[in-house]
Amino acid sequence: MQVSAQTVVAKIGTSSITDDHGDIRPDAVDKFCTEVAALAAAGHRVVVVTSGAIAAGLPAVGLGGDRRPSDPQTLQAVSAIGQSRLMGVYDDCFARHGLVTGQVLLAPLDFGHRQQYLHARGTLERLLDLGVIPVVNENDAIADDEIRFGDNDRLSALVAHLVRADLLVLLTDAAGLLTADPRTNDDASLIEEIVEFDAEIEALAGGTGTARGSGGMASKLTAAKIASWSGVRAVIAAAARERVLADAVDGVAGVGTVVQPRAQRIGARKLWIAFALASVGRIEVDEGARRALSERGVSLLPAGVVAVHGAFAEGDAVEVCGPDAAVFAKGLVRVSSDQLEASLGRHTAELPDGTAHVVIHRDDLVIVP
Repeated sequence: MQVSAQTVVAKIGTSSITDDHGDIRPDAVDKFCTEVAALAAAGHRVVVVTSGAIAAGLPAVGLGGDRRPSDPQTLQAVSAIGQSRLMGVYDDCFARHGLVTGQVLLAPLDFGHRQQYLHARGTLERLLDLGVIPVVNENDAIADDEIRFGDNDRLSALVAHLVRADLLVLLTDAAGLLTADPRTNDDASLIEEIVEFDAEIEALAGGTGTARGSGGMASKLTAAKIASWSGVRAVIAAAARERVLADAVDGVAGVGTVVQPRAQRIGARKLWIAFALASVGRIEVDEGARRALSERGVSLLPAGVVAVHGAFAEGDAVEVCGPDAAVFAKGLVRVSSDQLEASLGRHTAELPDGTAHVVIHRDDLVIVP
């Protein structure tokens, strides 16, 4: 079947392109690049999102394997060392296919500020127009530890939204999401399609991945969920599988776990609020406020708030929960926790002069199923 030209974001993780010592495996990168080149030759536009800068930098300064440091400042310094080495491998591999690469380093704030967002989109789209393969990574060397993606799975999903991709492929060491851990259960089988997420599906994802990576299947599922909310089809598949990218584009059955896009999509800013920002507190609301926020899309006012958990400042991201303590929304607050404590349950007419009338504006609020 001939598939029309698509924009594809292909993400590959650290554990898929490095050995146990943390050295880059040129054969693994070459296999990946060969598949990307085949897509490009078929007329598809491909953006690569790659991890591996820290892992590539560690051996260069004698800190590979068991000597891997854990302090953030050293890891950020090491990422600066490894990023150029990582790009060198990609440059060489793609050059053998007659392709040019362009390095793009992104941070969460690039998705939260409209002008930065549009600038990043324009740069990536111009690179694609020029026939270049953009190679994207998080800007680890200068990322604020409090404001970062934490893993490139999430970054790749936001990039898929940024470039208005048709498909996000998340390559990993597993065949996709399985019904059980294959190391302990011989009956584990591949879940080939996810239409809607539920607690049972998310529970199957487990914890983090290898010591060399920061993701794991839970991170892949989160990324696939972001993509789904963006209207982008996502595939979680094994990096080692032959023709994995071509099969994902062609929709070959069994290529991995396919996550279908939702009919209802949300915009870039709300994706950023929901998935790129860490929550620093929680606001508990009454049942009436929960229904109004969920069903009518209104702003959260002090009258509906019954409790404040944690300390936060104006502009911070917080979770919103109902009387059952279940989180159903997330947003950017327009008041500090101290200010909100002083106005709990008060109607607008009862608020003192100078007090903010809105806790979270509807433009800054995301309902999360």
